[in-house]
Amino acid sequence: MESNFHTHTERCLHAYGKERDYAEYAADIKMKILGFSDHAPFPDKDYGLRMQFGELGDYIGEINRLKAEMQGSLTLYSGLEIEYIPKYIDYYKKLYDEYGLDYLILGEHMYASRHGSLRNIYFAETTEDYIDYARNVQEGAASGFFSMIAHPDLMFLNEFPWDKNCEKACDIILLAAEKYDLPLEFNINGVRKGKRMFPDGMRFPYPHEKFWRQLSGSKQKVMLGCDCHTPEQLNDSAVGESEKICRELRLNIINNLFEEEK
Repeated sequence: MESNFHTHTERCLHAYGKERDYAEYAADIKMKILGFSDHAPFPDKDYGLRMQFGELGDYIGEINRLKAEMQGSLTLYSGLEIEYIPKYIDYYKKLYDEYGLDYLILGEHMYASRHGSLRNIYFAETTEDYIDYARNVQEGAASGFFSMIAHPDLMFLNEFPWDKNCEKACDIILLAAEKYDLPLEFNINGVRKGKRMFPDGMRFPYPHEKFWRQLSGSKQKVMLGCDCHTPEQLNDSAVGESEKICRELRLNIINNLFEEEK
């Protein structure tokens, strides 16, 4: 891989390594671009397993120092992975205008359910929850704040058979990505977790083959995302395996969120 825009640091409390550790490792393996996207804090509530709000300024400041230091050998970008929650519209804007972030990726974990509550897709109760999840992703894509949709098929880590709700949720997300011209991330961390038996067969928890086969040979932009939680995961065996899968699926892989592919 010559680029990665999905990178976590120890600040999120479930990863290892500082910003410098990732940048130096990326330079050592001759990557061209590294984007940091640690799990974003929210200003009024700690939703857990994410950076503390008080660290946000230090995080961006350190990336900016590394940008200057490594100029010419590695291009760095400052970003965050964050959920779309409508009440935080002003906060998303502030992250760009006041904090100077380069990008946000839409990494939906929490989502607004049809019951009016905020839920976590890791604990879906039925595949109907997938529809709520997909509609949240759709609204986030429409907001204009995001440069990529991370792990768009994360919902399939749950233990449910494939049904019409699965198909509908996929359609909602795929149409949103097309309409708003957002790359979809083929998430390498799901491959890293390995295959196991689900009600719909032996597979990765995500990426789900049925989701990605719908894009085979299409022009929809896809970005490989390491979703790395240690520096070494920028170049582990799951990276090569994911690249192979994407070639076999004939996905339209891009390498840079900010420049048109040549």
